[in-house]
Amino acid sequence: MLSHLDAKGQPAMVNVGAKVVTHRVARAVAIVVLPPALATLLRDGDIATKKGPVFQTAILAGIMGAKKTSELIPLCHPLPLEDCKIQIESRPPAADGSTEVMITCTAETHAKTGVEMEALTGATIAALTLYDMGKAVSHDIVIKDVRLLEKTGGKSDIRTTPSA
Repeated sequence: MLSHLDAKGQPAMVNVGAKVVTHRVARAVAIVVLPPALATLLRDGDIATKKGPVFQTAILAGIMGAKKTSELIPLCHPLPLEDCKIQIESRPPAADGSTEVMITCTAETHAKTGVEMEALTGATIAALTLYDMGKAVSHDIVIKDVRLLEKTGGKSDIRTTPSA
């Protein structure tokens, strides 16, 4: 049975009242494929736009998104994030001139429930911000492989391997 459904199949918030507060960390990733025209502009580092520096703005947006996760996803518990980091790394250009950018969000708290939704939201919002800021150059931007890499501190720890 899904955790967010009651016995009658209706949406329900998971009761975490009996759980113990533990240190919880989650890390998620989103891959953004930049088309050649945009990749060329970003190849030597960040570029300034009317909306601000692209990567720096995406980092701020990702952190802001992680902090608002419970407002965006129904039934998600509001958590006091103690730390949230967004890292953006460009991979070497592909043969066609496109470049993959890996956005990693790490969220951390002491709480009764995990922070994987905050990490996933942070990575996704940062990726959407790259799309928003880059679409003036090209709409051929692709966001792919949004996934949880690891979570620790709860009933079960999870570690996966990033996509190649």
